[in-house]
Amino acid sequence: MFATLSNDAPLTRRSALCGLSACLAGCATAAEPSARRSRPAAAGVPLPGETRQLVLAVADSWDSHRGQLMAYTRRDARSPWIPALPKTVPVLLGRNGSAWGRGLRSGEGGGPSKREGDGRAPAGLFRIGKLYGEPDSPPAGTGLHYVRVGEWDAWPDDPGNPHYNRHVRIDPARGVPPWFEKQRMRLGDPAYRWLVEVRHNADPPVPGAGSAIFLHTRRGPDRPSAGCTVMARADLEAVIRLLDADAAPVFALLPRTEYTARRTAWGLPDLP
Repeated sequence: MFATLSNDAPLTRRSALCGLSACLAGCATAAEPSARRSRPAAAGVPLPGETRQLVLAVADSWDSHRGQLMAYTRRDARSPWIPALPKTVPVLLGRNGSAWGRGLRSGEGGGPSKREGDGRAPAGLFRIGKLYGEPDSPPAGTGLHYVRVGEWDAWPDDPGNPHYNRHVRIDPARGVPPWFEKQRMRLGDPAYRWLVEVRHNADPPVPGAGSAIFLHTRRGPDRPSAGCTVMARADLEAVIRLLDADAAPVFALLPRTEYTARRTAWGLPDLP
């Protein structure tokens, strides 16, 4: 065997990090533990009661690659959502818009379904996982679990890879699998300095349903992603500093019409 799988590794070396197909699968062992198990909620059940932080992105339509992001906190499940950012943040989504993903809540009627390489960001409700990055330490104040990306970290996005949509850390002493070079995470790319894991298609991953979904820095004000939610670095760091793993944070992405239809049932806040 070539590798060890760790949930403490970072992102992949590919032309676009979010949901692109990659090369052949290889050998690796030892699965990384999940941050929190993303168990789908029953119809009509709102956000998990333990969730006290919400990052929300709303798009104009299924096919729009632009959206507005907000963050909220609450004391407990009975308390109202309180805005946690001083302003609404402009974000870019997948170049082809969004599609229902696989998370806590998703795929409940109208709209496309997320597939690998479709250029769409996953819509629905998702646990926020770990923070991955290249610096030695994360932004001051964050309560997310931090994983420093090293030279032997990978995140396979090839549906044929047995470690599809999981963080992998290779042990080079045991041999380097043939797929590693095109799947490695350490890019030296400013857009991937920080990667906030959105746990789409994570528990367990379904091959071909989409992989490597993160919140990260945009490449420019009009350059959408391959499936991630991207924004200016200062805005991303403000969100990172807010987040705390102990608050069981959730990320929500919905087109505006879907948000209006599901807001009450899902326990989401009124839009500003």
